[in-house]
Amino acid sequence: MALAADEATKRRLLHPGHPLLAPLQLGAMYAPNRILMAPISRTRATDDGVPTRLMAEYYAQRASAGLIITEGAFPSARGQAYPNQPGLETAAHQAGWERVAEAVHAAGGRIVMQLMHSGRISHPAILGGERPVAPSAIKPPGGVHTATGNRPFVVPHELTFDEIHDVIADFVAAARRARAAGADGVEIDAANGYLLSQFLSHDANYRRDAYGGSAQDRARLPSEVIREVANAIGPGRVGLRISPGNPENDIHEPDLEAHLILAKNARELGLAYLHVRVAPESPIFSWLRRRWPDRLLLNRAFQTTTTREHAVDVVTDGTADAVTIGRAYVANPDLVRRWTDGAELNVPRMEFLYAGGATGYTDYPSMS
Repeated sequence: MALAADEATKRRLLHPGHPLLAPLQLGAMYAPNRILMAPISRTRATDDGVPTRLMAEYYAQRASAGLIITEGAFPSARGQAYPNQPGLETAAHQAGWERVAEAVHAAGGRIVMQLMHSGRISHPAILGGERPVAPSAIKPPGGVHTATGNRPFVVPHELTFDEIHDVIADFVAAARRARAAGADGVEIDAANGYLLSQFLSHDANYRRDAYGGSAQDRARLPSEVIREVANAIGPGRVGLRISPGNPENDIHEPDLEAHLILAKNARELGLAYLHVRVAPESPIFSWLRRRWPDRLLLNRAFQTTTTREHAVDVVTDGTADAVTIGRAYVANPDLVRRWTDGAELNVPRMEFLYAGGATGYTDYPSMS
C-alpha cells in the first residue's frame, strides 16, 4: 500500500523537466515557467486610479508566476471602466505602478502591464460627467457598477476620426509610462467587449469610414494601436489579447474575420506573444495556432476554470505554449509550487473580488 501511495505521489508531482515548468522566451521577455497569471480586475487602486502599496504586495506575492499580466489599466481618463480601476495616464499613476514593478522584481518576478480602454462599457458617473466613447453610438444593454450603485449604460459618444488618433496616442503614452515604471512589457487588450474589441465587432461598429465596414477596416484601429506601441517600446515587449466569439459586454460575432486579420498583423509586427481567450476546441483557435506556432498563450473559454490537469494537457500536447490563469491565482499566490507538488488549492472567495481592502486579496495563505 505504501508503495502504491508513493507511485501516486510521483504521478502528482511535476518533475523539474516537465513541459509546464520549462522556460519560454516571449520576444524580449523571459518566462521561467508556463503558468502565467492572467489579467483579472481587482479594483484596489485609489479613487483617482493610482496603484496602491496593497496592490504592490498582491502582485509581489504572485511573483513565482512565469509572467504576471496585470489587470487592465486605463490609458486615458475617458477609458476608465470601473471605480478604483488603476490607470496609466498621469505621473502619479506611473509612480504607483513603479512601486508595483519594484516589488515584483524584488521578489524575482516579471510583470507586463495590460492597457485596456473601456469604450462604451462605462458611465458618466465614472467619467466625471463625460459620456463613454465608442466606434458607434450604440448603447449596450445592462449596466455598470459605479460608486453610487449599478447604473444603466448610456448611448456612447461616437469617436470622430481625429479622436481615434487621440486614442492611439493615449495607448502609446501609456505604454511609455509602463516601461518608465519598470514594467517588462505591455499587453494591449483587444478582448472582452472593451473599446478595441468593439471596433472589431460589426454589431458594435456601424462606421462607414476607414475604421468600420469591412473586416479589414474593423481591424484597423487595434492594428494601428499595436503598430504604434511596438514602434514606441519595441515589438518584443508588446503582447496582444483577443477573445474571438466572446459574448461578454454585448458583443456578438458571427463573423470573426477581423480577429484573424488583427492576429496576422500582430505576427508580422513581431509582437512578443498572442494571448487568446477562447475554447481550444473552437475552429478559430486552430487557425490561430497554425499562424502562431510559438508564443501563443491560452486562457480557456469563458466562465471556465483552468485546472492543473487542463494546463498540463495544453502545454504537453502543444495546444498552446503557455496557459494564463485567473481565479486560481486569486486564491493561491504560490500556485506554481502547489501545482508542482500536486497540493490542494485555496478556494477563491469571489465575494471579495472587487470589495476593496486586504480581505480576499492579500490574505490567502501560501504553503508553509
